[in-house]
Amino acid sequence: MIVQETLFVFSIPIVLGIIFAISFTVEPRRLINGWLFNLFAVAFLFALALAILGSSNLLLISVTGTLFIITVLIVILIFTLHLFWLLWNAILVWRREGHSLSNMLTLYIAIGLLLLEIAASFGRRFIPEPIYITLAVFFSFGGLYVLLTLYNFLTVLILYNLRPQPHNRTFLIVLGAGLLHGDQVSPLLASRIDTAIKFYHKQIKKGRPAPRIIFSGGKGGDETISEALAMQRYALGKGIPEKDTLLEDKSTTTLENMTFSKRLITQEVGEAPYKASFFTNNYHLFRAGIYARMAGIDANGVGGNTSFYFLPNAVIREYLALVVLYKRRHAVAFGIIVFMALAQLLRAC
Repeated sequence: MIVQETLFVFSIPIVLGIIFAISFTVEPRRLINGWLFNLFAVAFLFALALAILGSSNLLLISVTGTLFIITVLIVILIFTLHLFWLLWNAILVWRREGHSLSNMLTLYIAIGLLLLEIAASFGRRFIPEPIYITLAVFFSFGGLYVLLTLYNFLTVLILYNLRPQPHNRTFLIVLGAGLLHGDQVSPLLASRIDTAIKFYHKQIKKGRPAPRIIFSGGKGGDETISEALAMQRYALGKGIPEKDTLLEDKSTTTLENMTFSKRLITQEVGEAPYKASFFTNNYHLFRAGIYARMAGIDANGVGGNTSFYFLPNAVIREYLALVVLYKRRHAVAFGIIVFMALAQLLRAC
């Protein structure tokens, strides 16, 4: 009887886990994989909690209960100190990377949240009650929507980074990034190239043919050479044979990186089958995968490491880029939220 009850409790997470595994295996470059994994995780944890509570094992219940309380306290602490973490990160990035718009996202978010909290605390004194409640509904549901979609993006980003790439590639595509002083590879870009070089050597070590490395990146307005050429020079300096490199030096966006690299691959192999992987920084990996799918390249990515202090701004930037990419679905969602807020206003009036 106990075995049957346990199987019944875990049947839902098992089914959800199978659905997620199939979806992620067939096409890992989809946001729905994050929702499926999170549904599986919630169902599994709920089933596990029921199984533990039903076990009548006081020691097991005490240990898991303590771990649960500690986890909840950590989450509460993180949310309580969110302004501190955002401001601290903004100061750190300001000192090390400068104060461009893309580097100051955590600062702008911290200021916005601070103003929102002040308005929530004192707004009722100055704003008519119906309007205050309407705004509260909009920002509450809007904030919840942003948190859920951001959490889903973080989930699928981590999952995609953890996905292993077999060392049997025909082509390795390294995506470009801005150069220093017009012709020098930046540490961020070097991380991408070094990851590809490591993959290149590991594939050869496994006794498989050396892949061709495609360096993809055009010439920016403040650059004296193309990013592709700068990357190739860097790789040659690391011992990569020139015959194993190809240049794609026309692209200016990630989608163009993928589109033009595919054309180059077609020129090299024609209609023959090939296997490819692309290389970028870990925070950019999932969105690059989406662009690879849009360009028709059957390739998944390998992420280079990024300094931890740089990740918050970079991840937020990637999230906002995906919001723009899928703006229609987000517009529909916020349209529903606006409708709910206006309905509340009509009821209040």
